[in-house]
Amino acid sequence: MRNPNLVALGVTGGIAAYKAAELSSMLRRNGFELQVLMTENATRFVGPLTFRTLSQRPVVTSLWEVPEWRPEHVALADEAAIFVVAPATANFLAKYANGIADDALTTFAATFDGPVLLAPAMNPKMWAHPACQANVELLRSRGVRFAGPESGRVACGEGGVGRMAEPAAIFEAVRNLIAPAE
Repeated sequence: MRNPNLVALGVTGGIAAYKAAELSSMLRRNGFELQVLMTENATRFVGPLTFRTLSQRPVVTSLWEVPEWRPEHVALADEAAIFVVAPATANFLAKYANGIADDALTTFAATFDGPVLLAPAMNPKMWAHPACQANVELLRSRGVRFAGPESGRVACGEGGVGRMAEPAAIFEAVRNLIAPAE
């Protein structure tokens, strides 16, 4: 049964992962519950303890450390009201578009059938690459929503479209897709 206040937040391995902590805080302050799923590469940018503290829940980082008999990604897919990935790297977009489920986050993505919001973040050349754009169009055709990316300077110093949307913009997009139960 879906919990109308539960946001499943995926965090992937890009420098913009630090912005996901601010998004987490915003969601919690505004009445949402939060379950964070991180890729292994995401943990190299921001530690799971940061998200555990902000969400007040254990962070899912592995398919192999399941606390209950029912795999976490399946149980969470039945409960969450929305699935948000911020940042959504080119790697994640490609895996999600092609149904590749090789870690906790992508396996969850393959089981979730509710509203999905992705906040892409990557080098502008990666964003503009035809393969990336094809993946984005495929995901849009399946009903996936996007927040960004925005134009601006990215971590490598280049400018252009690829910068992750600001946490406040992602939060507003979440709120437009679902509202916390009163």
